[in-house]
Amino acid sequence: MVAVTGPQVHENWSTLWDALAAAVGDRVAVVDRDRHTTYAELEERAARLAAALRERGVGHGDRVGLFCYNRQEYLESVYAAFKLGAVPVNINFRYKRDELRALLALTEPGVLLFPDSLAEVVDDADLGDAGIALVQVNDGGPVLPAAQAYETLLRTAPLRDPQPIGGDDEIFIVTGGTTGTPKAVVWQHGGLFASQLVSAYGTTGAAFPTTLDEVVAIAADPTVPAPHTLPISPLMHAMAMFNAMNTLLLGGTVVFLGQAGFDPALALRVIAEHRVDRVIIAGNAIAVPLVAELDRAAAAGTPHDVSSVRLMMSSGMLWSDDAKAGLLRHLDAMLFDIVGASEGGPFAYSTVRSPDDLPSSLRLAAGATVVDESGHELPHEPGRTGLLAYGGVAPLGYFRDPERTATVYLEVDGHRWVVPGDYARRLEGDRVELLGRGTAVVNTGGEKVYPAEVEAEILAHPDVADCVVFGVPDERWGAMVAAVVSPREGRTLTAEQVHAHLTGRLAGYKMPRRIVVRDRIDRTQSGKLNLRALIAMAREAGAPREKASTHVQ
Repeated sequence: MVAVTGPQVHENWSTLWDALAAAVGDRVAVVDRDRHTTYAELEERAARLAAALRERGVGHGDRVGLFCYNRQEYLESVYAAFKLGAVPVNINFRYKRDELRALLALTEPGVLLFPDSLAEVVDDADLGDAGIALVQVNDGGPVLPAAQAYETLLRTAPLRDPQPIGGDDEIFIVTGGTTGTPKAVVWQHGGLFASQLVSAYGTTGAAFPTTLDEVVAIAADPTVPAPHTLPISPLMHAMAMFNAMNTLLLGGTVVFLGQAGFDPALALRVIAEHRVDRVIIAGNAIAVPLVAELDRAAAAGTPHDVSSVRLMMSSGMLWSDDAKAGLLRHLDAMLFDIVGASEGGPFAYSTVRSPDDLPSSLRLAAGATVVDESGHELPHEPGRTGLLAYGGVAPLGYFRDPERTATVYLEVDGHRWVVPGDYARRLEGDRVELLGRGTAVVNTGGEKVYPAEVEAEILAHPDVADCVVFGVPDERWGAMVAAVVSPREGRTLTAEQVHAHLTGRLAGYKMPRRIVVRDRIDRTQSGKLNLRALIAMAREAGAPREKASTHVQ
C-alpha cells in the first residue's frame, strides 16, 4: 500500500459532495430498489432534510442518530447532517430496547431516524422524556404518533445559506465488541479524507488530489473509472460506510439491496443488473453464502453473471482461504482482505487475484508496524510477537472517554500510534501472522493462547465450515480454551474428530478442552458473534477438561 504524503484536502465531506453535484449532477449517485437518484437529486434531498433538521434544533456539533439498515435515506441523512456541521451517529439496527437506550444515552442525539420496521423497538424504548425528535422512514408500516414522516420533512425548502462547516467537523463511528459496551470513535472530516486517499484513489490510476478542484476534476474525468459499489455489509460499520462515501467521491454509484436481511441470490442478481464492480462484504459471513449460491446456480446450469466484479473487499472479519477459493471459481476479481478497526488503520492486508495466491498472507500496510505493550516498535525479526500499531492519520479518540483513548492512542517518543490490541507475529519481510485481539487472548495457567491460531488449525479440517475459539472461566487454570464448530453442509462432525485432528498440531495448553458442535454458528450480516451466548453454551456443555466431548445443538 502507498504512503500518503504532501498537501491534503481538508474540507467537510458535504463541501466535496456539493461540488461534485454541481459538476456531475446528471450521473446516478444511488440505486435503491427501483429508485435511481442523481447527484443533483441527492444534494437537493439532503439540503431539504438539513433545513428540516435545523428547524428542529439540530445545529453545528449536534448528533443525529441513524437507526437504520442500508438504504438511500441513510446516505441522505449523513449528507444532511454534514451540511449542518452535525455529527451522524451509526446505531446497530439489531439493537433492542435497552441497547438502544444505552447508545442514545452515550451519544445524546437530538434526532433519531429509523424505518417503520424498527418502529416497535423505538416505541418500546419509550424515548418521550429524552428530548429526541423522531423521524420515520417508510418501509411498509404505520408512523408512530410521536414521529414525523421522513418524506414529509423533505417538503421543507432546501438549506442554501452558508453553514459553519469545515474539515475539523466530526464524524462518529460507534463500535462495540461482542462483550464490551459501545464506544464512539471520533474522526474529523479532513483526517478521514486523508485516511481514505489510498482506498478511494489507489485503484483509479489518478494522482491523489490536493485541492477541491482536483477532487472534482478526477470525478468528472471520463477516463477515470466511476465505481458501482454494492455494500452488502451494513453502513453502520466503517468499512461499508467509508467505501460508500469514497464511491460518491469518485462520481460513482452506490447500489443497495433494498432490504435489511442478506439474500445471496438477490445480491447476485443486483450485481448482474447494475454491473456492480466493487462488493463490500464481511468475511465468511457473506462470502460463504455467496459461494454456496454461486455453486448451486452453476450446477443447475443457470450461473449468475458476476463478470462485472473487479474488487471484493472485507475488513476485520474472518475470510478463510477456502471461501476465497470458492469465490475465485466464479470471479475474475481481486479479493482484498484488510486488518482494520474503527479506531484507525489499516494495519495489514492481503490481496488474492487467483488460486495461485493461496494460501493468502498478510502484509503490513504503509505506516503500520508491530510494537510491544508499551508502544515501542519491535525489531523487524521473524518470530517477534507484539501488537499491531498504525502511525498514520487517525481519529481524535473516543467520545467523552479520555482514559480509554489514552490506552489505544499511545504517545511514544513524540509519535502517536493507534494500538487497538490486535496481537501479531512477525514473519519474513513485511509479512505478519494475525493472532487475535488482546481482549480475546485466553490466559490458561499462565500461558497465552491466541484464538486465531487455534481457529486456523480447526478450519484446516476438511469437514469444518466455521468455528470460533474463546476462553471459558476455570477454577484451576483461570481459563480454558473452548471452541464452537459447525460442519460443512452434508457432512457429519463430532468433537472427538476435531480433537483428533488437532492432536499433534497444537501444544497441549492450546487444545480446546470444550468443543461444541452446532449445525451453524449464528453470525450477523457484519460477521459479529454473540460471544456471551457462546461462552454460556460452552460452560453448559460440561465437557471433561482432558478430553473433548461431543455436544451437538
